Amino acid sequence: MTTLKSKLQDDLNAAIRERDELRSSTLRLTLTAITKEEVAGTTKRELSDDEVLKVITREAKKRREAADAFAKGGRAQQAERETAEGELLAEYLPKQLSDAELEQIVVQAVAEARAAGAEGPRAMGAVMKIVNPKVAGLAEGGRVAAAVKKHLAG
Repeated sequence: MTTLKSKLQDDLNAAIRERDELRSSTLRLTLTAITKEEVAGTTKRELSDDEVLKVITREAKKRREAADAFAKGGRAQQAERETAEGELLAEYLPKQLSDAELEQIVVQAVAEARAAGAEGPRAMGAVMKIVNPKVAGLAEGGRVAAAVKKHLAG
């Protein structure tokens, strides 16, 4: 069985052979982040695929934030590069939920939380507890929170 980390390693080797600078540097940085995570803590360990996904998600998010910052600072070339790296990393992540799919999960969770008696400001936490496991890795926290707030207000 191929692990996600070994797939990244294989893809890196292929990118180096193909002289694909963008892909090889992005994968190299991501593998470095994975290795850093593996040696953080008291004992070195192999990350599970889920943990590797979390690292890739974090790296992709960093690229998106950097792209935004560069774009706002008028540095289009760097913004483009960061965006390209983020999109490259997204290929390794599960497909993100569409707004409609996220909406559906949130609507059900709000109904479930209200049925359990969650009202007012406390409802947000109750709804997030129901939604988060269902959308883990499939939608960004900010998107989820915004959708939940919208439905609690409505």
